[in-house]
Amino acid sequence: MKAIKSWGLLMALLFGISFFAAANVPDSLVPPDSSVVSTANDSLPDISVEAAKDSSKFLIYKLEIFENITMSAWRNTQKALDEAIELNADLFLIHMNTYGGLVIAADSIRTAFLNAPMPVWVFIDNNAASAGALISIATDKIFMRPGGNIGAATVVSQDGQAMPDKYQSYMRATMRSTAEAQGKDTIIQGNDTIVQWKRNPQIAEAMVDPDLYIPGIIDSTKVLTFTASEAVENGYCDGLYESIPELLAAQGVSDYETKSYVPTSMDKIMGFLTNPAFKSFLIMFIIGGLYFELQSPGIGFPFIIAIMAALLYFAPSYVEGLANHWEILIFVVGVILIGVEIFVIPGFGIAGVAGIALMITGLALSMIGQYEIQPIEGGEVNLKPLVNALFYVIMAAIVSFFFSLWLSSKLFSKNRFFGNLSLNKIQEKKEGYFSFDNKTSEMIGRKAIVVQELRPSGRVEIDDKRYDAKAINGYIERDTEVIVKRFESGQLYVDIIDN
Repeated sequence: MKAIKSWGLLMALLFGISFFAAANVPDSLVPPDSSVVSTANDSLPDISVEAAKDSSKFLIYKLEIFENITMSAWRNTQKALDEAIELNADLFLIHMNTYGGLVIAADSIRTAFLNAPMPVWVFIDNNAASAGALISIATDKIFMRPGGNIGAATVVSQDGQAMPDKYQSYMRATMRSTAEAQGKDTIIQGNDTIVQWKRNPQIAEAMVDPDLYIPGIIDSTKVLTFTASEAVENGYCDGLYESIPELLAAQGVSDYETKSYVPTSMDKIMGFLTNPAFKSFLIMFIIGGLYFELQSPGIGFPFIIAIMAALLYFAPSYVEGLANHWEILIFVVGVILIGVEIFVIPGFGIAGVAGIALMITGLALSMIGQYEIQPIEGGEVNLKPLVNALFYVIMAAIVSFFFSLWLSSKLFSKNRFFGNLSLNKIQEKKEGYFSFDNKTSEMIGRKAIVVQELRPSGRVEIDDKRYDAKAINGYIERDTEVIVKRFESGQLYVDIIDN
């Protein structure tokens, strides 16, 4: 019964820890409920890679972004750009409908678009919020579907709360510099020559900063978001169209062929492995496997499960850029310390406690993201995200402990469905059950030979059989003849016969 309750306790505890830890992962720019789908009538025919290589027509490479901007989206973008360059594509076209995502992923994508060797266009099919706005501003031309929106790029946490000004300051500068990268237009009006930004950097900054006032565009109390028509009026949209074919026809692109990026099975697997919900279950298996390995020392099935779960947890995160090598090293050192505690040092002490602490720290660091813990003004380090993550873990552990006690008592009682899975029989001493071989007590009064020095514990031999023994007085040398005086707690107590 104790073993089953321990299992229930551990699983509830780990699920609570995993749930709160996963919930604490900051998406930075996007609210959690942000599934989107395409609404435009996009019926462009697609050709194969082989046909694209041999084509003499205007080649358009298309990438769809209908999801949160995560490291998986950045990975897909990187692969799509590489393939477009390999095919000598004439135009890279993004079909976008997103509510935003991770800052680090969005920044990587916008940098890739700013440095792309071919023109990059984006067709916003309803939404380019937050990270989507940053990416869109990095393209050479922005087109929108009527009824679409672009803007609202304030950096927020997973629960939708605005992050401290340190993060907003960097995001404001990123938005400005991205708009400035599009350069300036020279406009000649009569005898006057006007040079103005193609995309006003102040407008891009106002999509982050609610305190920025731009006359006729935004007051100083709201974050800027443009409708499709407002984006056209203020230079943040180059045209409104119902579909991509309509957009291409209006821009004079004809006699073209398209090649779309299709995620591979590996891309889908990587996206699944980096999903926070799945990672929460991996944490359960990591800690659960090590917990049960502590209960039965030796390399067994629980330890193998823990290692496999750790590989699935850290490897995709490392490849996607979510986990640094030093965060993984912290976790590995923690596992090593626990191994030392199990196999080298008897009991459970400093090494075990330090190992558990390092493991939890490694898991927390790899979940909160690389950009979260950075120097702030004055050279200090902002540890608030880490403290928050650890707080959630501790609180989850306390809540899960009491919940698991109640749950295990309900599920594994005698009258419940799972009651037969547990041992309810209590082995009472009065019924003849002992935790040791009771026949050893029959050795009292027998003579024995010391085969391992008693200092004061050692081993003696009686009738060619060896027993653990302890000297009553001082030390007894090997090969000394002794007599068994008493038997306590499964151990013989002996003394030299002369005594």
